[in-house]
Amino acid sequence: MTGATLTGRVCVLAGGTGGIGAVVAGILHAEGAPLVLGYRGDRERAEHVAAELRRAGSVPISLVEGDLYDAGTRRALVDAARALGDPYGLVVLAGDPARPKAGAPTQDEMQRSMQDNYLGPVLLARDFRAALGVAGGAVVLLSTMQAIVPFEGSLAYAGPKAALVHAARVMAKEWGGRDDVRVNVVAPGVTAAGMAETSIRSGKYDRFVDGDVIRRFGRPEDVARAIRFFLEPDGYVTGQVLVVDGGLTLRRDVLAS
Repeated sequence: MTGATLTGRVCVLAGGTGGIGAVVAGILHAEGAPLVLGYRGDRERAEHVAAELRRAGSVPISLVEGDLYDAGTRRALVDAARALGDPYGLVVLAGDPARPKAGAPTQDEMQRSMQDNYLGPVLLARDFRAALGVAGGAVVLLSTMQAIVPFEGSLAYAGPKAALVHAARVMAKEWGGRDDVRVNVVAPGVTAAGMAETSIRSGKYDRFVDGDVIRRFGRPEDVARAIRFFLEPDGYVTGQVLVVDGGLTLRRDVLAS
């Protein structure tokens, strides 16, 4: 149970209209947090998510379209947050699965993954931190279990996501103390939303359930609750990584035994 609500605390959700993002947005909106929802291209889906939230309550919501690697997009997200009040929370759910089109990832594919999964999120976190007042705030970055434990075939995706984890710790160290800007990471496992949903439907991960590694696949709500924990007002946790994978990274070796 959380200790306080987020009423009036402006939160930016980059990637806030996707599968996990929409669930996070619903939780924060229900608590009274004014929201800025960032999305890269699917305007129809973004407007649908915003409309559903507005029907559920009158807390302000803004939409911002664009790529986080673009400085103009990052500036628009921060400006939209300031227009709603004093910025408090940033959640970066945006990213890309970086699946190579054929065989090993090309140089261009790896560079694009670095932009989507590391540079964009880190640059936005830095811009957001500059917009925070003396009351501080909370930043939550989304990584992956593949950044914590090596998975074959994940080089293009896991490398930047692992760098994101280390960057979060650096930022937490630099922005802590009197500034009280907490930076943490949530690392989902196989979750039935966003990037992994198509793979789950294809049966790619059935072996983990059939082999008794995990009892079920993750749900968006599992990840959303972890994110909400790190956004807790007056929170006392920073520089940490919370792996939300049902124990998959701990028990995947049982398939080899």
